[in-house]
Amino acid sequence: MVDLRKRGIVTKIRTLKTGETVGGIPFTRGSLAHLLRNRFYVGEVAFKGEVLKGEQSAILDQDLFEAVQAKLDQQVNNHKATWTKSEGLLIGRLFDDRGNRMSPSHARKGNVKYRYYVSAALLQGTGSRAGSVRRVPATEIEGLVIKLVRDHLKPSEPIDDRCLIDTHVSRVEVQPDQLVIQLAEPPNTLAVPWRKIPARRRREILLPAGIPEHARPIRSETRATLVAAIARGRRWLDQLIADPTASADSIAKRERCSARKINMTISLAFLAPDLVKAAIDGRLPYGMGVARLTDLPAEWSRQYQMLGLPAQ
Repeated sequence: MVDLRKRGIVTKIRTLKTGETVGGIPFTRGSLAHLLRNRFYVGEVAFKGEVLKGEQSAILDQDLFEAVQAKLDQQVNNHKATWTKSEGLLIGRLFDDRGNRMSPSHARKGNVKYRYYVSAALLQGTGSRAGSVRRVPATEIEGLVIKLVRDHLKPSEPIDDRCLIDTHVSRVEVQPDQLVIQLAEPPNTLAVPWRKIPARRRREILLPAGIPEHARPIRSETRATLVAAIARGRRWLDQLIADPTASADSIAKRERCSARKINMTISLAFLAPDLVKAAIDGRLPYGMGVARLTDLPAEWSRQYQMLGLPAQ
């Protein structure tokens, strides 16, 4: 596609009956794949699921065409395998408000990995076609969708996050002020207020003793990871309370992690309410992430004390 853009090759321009013209835009993956799979160029016609001999002459060599089809099929299979292994729970289901699929991406700073979903229009070099929100933090969006769907469905049996999304969520559209979730069963649409936090938004933060006034707030990625972990901890705690047969080991087996991680995450369910609210609002100081807030004392006053934060 990069080569086509450099050479100025665009899609065919067509004039509609209304006089409006369509086409004349750079090729996307979908339009290019449609062109490469068109059997018309080898003298055939596809009709109602059948491939018939056409009256037109072939302009492509049959062996070359079949080799291209095999290459495309291989890419599709590799793409599906990548989807299966991807950390992105909303892969294939998340779209911007102009209909562009939002694909998983990530950035690294040192040993820390930050996950995002990015509009395919940006990845394809056509930023003018992207929606009003082009890039969103993955953990925050996934956590919000999972919470809303769980609260709506209230599943009677334990179900992990990936299975919940795969089974019940058809599509999620990112709009400037809300997420619109299409479910697989009626009622088909849920909406939740949401707004992307500006990367440099100023916040009043909770300052530990001795920390200067200009201290940085918690990173937006750290905030999203922490809020999602608190939600998971509360959910797992509810499961332990509601189901006498449940244990940290059984949850760990289901979630494919260690029992220690389950216990540490559940400890976040006992955070002081003001700390939870500060985490949601992004008012915790820099460095107050999941690792710092797990396994604190149950007494709220001691939590503030151990974190070096002023008591609320």
